[in-house]
Amino acid sequence: METGRVRTDRLGVLLDQFDCVRERAQVRLEGLGDEEYLWEPVPDCWSIRRRSEAVTPRAYGPGEWVIDRGAPDIPAGEYAEVARQAADGMSVAKIAEDWSVSVERVEEVLAHTGPVEPDISPVTTIAWRLGHLHSCFAGEWEWTFGERRTDPHELVDFTSSAALAQERFWSLLDRWRDAVGRVTEDQLDTIGFSQYPYGSAPDEPYISVLWGSNLELIHHMAEIALLRDLWQAARSTRTSL
Repeated sequence: METGRVRTDRLGVLLDQFDCVRERAQVRLEGLGDEEYLWEPVPDCWSIRRRSEAVTPRAYGPGEWVIDRGAPDIPAGEYAEVARQAADGMSVAKIAEDWSVSVERVEEVLAHTGPVEPDISPVTTIAWRLGHLHSCFAGEWEWTFGERRTDPHELVDFTSSAALAQERFWSLLDRWRDAVGRVTEDQLDTIGFSQYPYGSAPDEPYISVLWGSNLELIHHMAEIALLRDLWQAARSTRTSL
């Protein structure tokens, strides 16, 4: 069903949201240069780096450039999600596998009571945010519509070029959008329609996975927009000195 320009069917709502976010994001990234793309606003940022210069224990990528990734843990902000997974019947062993942590760590989280201390997440570069999104969507496509064989961490050849990174990313999103646009009502309700191996996708109906993919695009693009604003402010400050 459509009301004016807004679709009201389940898939249509998610596709319209995706299209709106993608259009705004592409406009927001116009003019992104290599220096800004790799700019580290504070020391010890996560970024895209040459393999020989990687500073995090689980940095990954198939080529010369890898994306920073830290030691596995369950962030405090995800404790409620872990509790939800357990309440929905997911075993502790499966939760541990999804989060790449020990069973003991999951049990600690499930036993936690009282207030949750806020996470101190690493500050990232625009290159990291864009690379992370590229990796996530490439993995989701491969393990939903592709051959479901290649590790998501081996799918994206990261680059230090802002222009090339965007060209590859928008091309991937076009392929993603085309595939999702053909999903049927039955497939939306199919548990395990996506077999993406990092997370709970194989245990969820596909409509929930799509909702999460949209959320991932929204929040990382918002963070990229903020980094662009900070870059411009910092550059203006340097120019005025």
